[in-house]
Amino acid sequence: SFGTVVNLDGVTIQGIEKISIDDIKHAADMGYRIKLLATAQITELGLEQRVTPCLVPDLSPLGGLEGGTNMVVIETIGSDPIILQGPGAGRIPTANAVVSDIIDIIRGSKVKTFGRAASLLKDVHVSKGSTSTSYYIRLLVDDKPGTLAKVTAALGNEGISINRLRQYDHNATKAPVIIVTHETTSSSIEIALKKLSETGVISIEPVALRIEK
Repeated sequence: SFGTVVNLDGVTIQGIEKISIDDIKHAADMGYRIKLLATAQITELGLEQRVTPCLVPDLSPLGGLEGGTNMVVIETIGSDPIILQGPGAGRIPTANAVVSDIIDIIRGSKVKTFGRAASLLKDVHVSKGSTSTSYYIRLLVDDKPGTLAKVTAALGNEGISINRLRQYDHNATKAPVIIVTHETTSSSIEIALKKLSETGVISIEPVALRIEK
């Protein structure tokens, strides 16, 4: 997309193994759905690339995706977003792609993989954690006085402001807490999550997901 040398080491990767059914329900309560997104964008600090599960508005094009359908959203300067959508999995799309390649070989068609000769691709500085967005954070905390004060202090020390905080009904000594932050960077979130784990009031490892609007 940016005419740069492919650098897989520069991609931040977060899997879906920590996402629970509760996260899906909590996201839905707030008008979001959870989708696995691959994102690349040029920033003042370089090229930032991520493959992470994110919360997206449920009424957005990405939020409406179902099954094996894929979507690419291209944001340009001076134009509305360009949206491309089509089947991305299954026997028929796969067979179609294979046959298409065979036809190209028979016809002698040669399409450059990167849209241009690989020798013309340029090196680019890799940036990580520089772009700001809101975050969804799920915690399981001790249900006792002073717990939320320690949580908010750990976030506040990293300059993270809370937009919404919700504690769900519970019958045990542990309380599920959902926090939605104002915009912040992933580097600040990473530090804050470590500080949260050091407070002594967090029962399990916190889960943090980007919110892409």
